[in-house]
Amino acid sequence: MAGRELPPSSPFASDDGSADPAVAAALAAIAAGSGDVADLVAALPGTRVLVPVLAELEVAETVLHGGHEHAVDKEASAGIVALSTPDGRTALPVFTSVETMTRWRASARPVPTALERAALSSVQEGWSLLVVDPGGPVTVQLPRPAVWALAQQQPWRPAVLGGAVADDVRAAVAAALAPVPHVVAADAVPGTRAEVAVVVTLVAGLDRAALDAVLGEVNAALAADPVVAERVDGLELRLRAA
Repeated sequence: MAGRELPPSSPFASDDGSADPAVAAALAAIAAGSGDVADLVAALPGTRVLVPVLAELEVAETVLHGGHEHAVDKEASAGIVALSTPDGRTALPVFTSVETMTRWRASARPVPTALERAALSSVQEGWSLLVVDPGGPVTVQLPRPAVWALAQQQPWRPAVLGGAVADDVRAAVAAALAPVPHVVAADAVPGTRAEVAVVVTLVAGLDRAALDAVLGEVNAALAADPVVAERVDGLELRLRAA
């Protein structure tokens, strides 16, 4: 086995430190362009992941992986590493194998845990995301709704699948914004800066104060809708005049 042996006292002591075959296949498919995050999330339940622990307090630094810069911080009390994603959220890094963890940081100690337990711990810490194999060769960021679903041992229903927003999410957006004054229509499409773009058609001729008031009500209505809150990882607004 490449890398260090897992602790003999671990319930995963017989684990050879390699990646689960189904998870490895899902990651390879993503790299090849024939798979997506939903396939990976479907393969993860019931598998073992490795959570990195650093033996000594280290100064926060920025590392490059997956084409993006991420700040690395450590919980001083437990030595658990947290990643700060480009959009400012916090993620728990998890690794599919000892090899991928060593690739990321040779000094990290692998702590094996069930994927569901790692997801639940991330949620309990208030960390929104999981990042799978942040050192590569294939890095995948799991969105907040997927992490919640994994933590609850429930299937994940993506808000966007096959290049379209799910019908129930579109319906929830339209219903949430229907009572908002000056909103003529609302729809949801795949976003470019966030997972979902909410397209809001407003009555023409609103001045700045009225527009600001409408936007405040739109944001509040979307945040209060349970379907949008539970299913959508991030929103962007696109405004149109009727």
